[in-house]
Amino acid sequence: MRFLALLWANLKRRKIRTALTLGSFAVALFLFGILAAIQTAFNQGVEVAGVDRLVIRNRTSLIQPLPVSYRQRIRQMPGVREVTFANWFGGVYQDERNFFPQLAIDTPTWREMYPEFVIPPDDWEAFVKDREGCIVGQGTAKKYGFKVGDRIPLKGTIWSGVWEFNVRGIYTGKRNEDDTSQLWFHYAYLDERRAFWKGLVGWYVVKVANPDQAVLVARGIDERFANSPYETASETESAFAAGFVKQVGDIQALILSIGAVVFITLLLVTGNTMAMSVKERTGEIAILKSLGFSDVSVMGLVLAEGLMVAAVGGVLGTLGAKAFTLRGDPTGGMLALFYFPPMAMVRGMLLALAIGTASALWPAIFALRLRVVDALRRA
Repeated sequence: MRFLALLWANLKRRKIRTALTLGSFAVALFLFGILAAIQTAFNQGVEVAGVDRLVIRNRTSLIQPLPVSYRQRIRQMPGVREVTFANWFGGVYQDERNFFPQLAIDTPTWREMYPEFVIPPDDWEAFVKDREGCIVGQGTAKKYGFKVGDRIPLKGTIWSGVWEFNVRGIYTGKRNEDDTSQLWFHYAYLDERRAFWKGLVGWYVVKVANPDQAVLVARGIDERFANSPYETASETESAFAAGFVKQVGDIQALILSIGAVVFITLLLVTGNTMAMSVKERTGEIAILKSLGFSDVSVMGLVLAEGLMVAAVGGVLGTLGAKAFTLRGDPTGGMLALFYFPPMAMVRGMLLALAIGTASALWPAIFALRLRVVDALRRA
């Protein structure tokens, strides 16, 4: 307890300086949390991708379609257990700023392909029976206030007109990282109403029998449709998701660069603060040593002071970032997920403690080496 009293007394000595140092840690950890949430959003598809799933698209471009007749031919390929497909719709809800993914899906096979999405059986049955029915992700439903039984009008951007859907169910994810921003509706409803691309789909998803053979299965599919009017490019789901991230840019390098600048600046500022604090207390450190405190004990007090500031400021910043991310995506739909993972919170706190230790290390060594006679002479 006596050491806590000393630490508390030292921190209260310069209240404004202590508050600013705590604030520096809090701001740094808050920024770390936001950057971690953004990184999680961009890496979401890569991290949760099924190891036994392949994505098959048109070799020319993802926006080019494939024939629906390919489904049966792909299903007959060795190593293929199940096949489904989807088509991007691209509608907007009420306003062009209200964007969320809408997919026309192969209803009979979609649910089996994605078991990580949880849908009440009764709601799924109601969706299957309703040609104009749709299933909405929990995230989008919460954002726009959609409920089961609502009728949603979407303005088409690729296929013109107003398309209306009946909400028959709301799906959730088994993991926090699962994408719950999508809306699914029947491919048959899209195909019968659209004026062009009838009998074509956007992409296929294949579940392989043996994940270890995924690359071989992908190669076999591409070879089967080689030199055809619709050549394919097949890849694992994680590789497909990583391709989207790369199109945006090297998010990892950008986030690491910003984080490095912030924490290096924090280290310099905190180190300077701790050095000033210890220098101001040179005489008091000499008195502590003359009263029987060992050199190691005095050094430990200085290090503990740095750790305490880092811990308190880190906790405040981490909790602030977590509270901010709980409000949902602040970009209005650009990020399907805005989540500060617990492991990232732990990494942030460990980083803050490391910065606190590093910033107090040199002042602590100074206090360790300080001789009583020299300190009293300076005082």
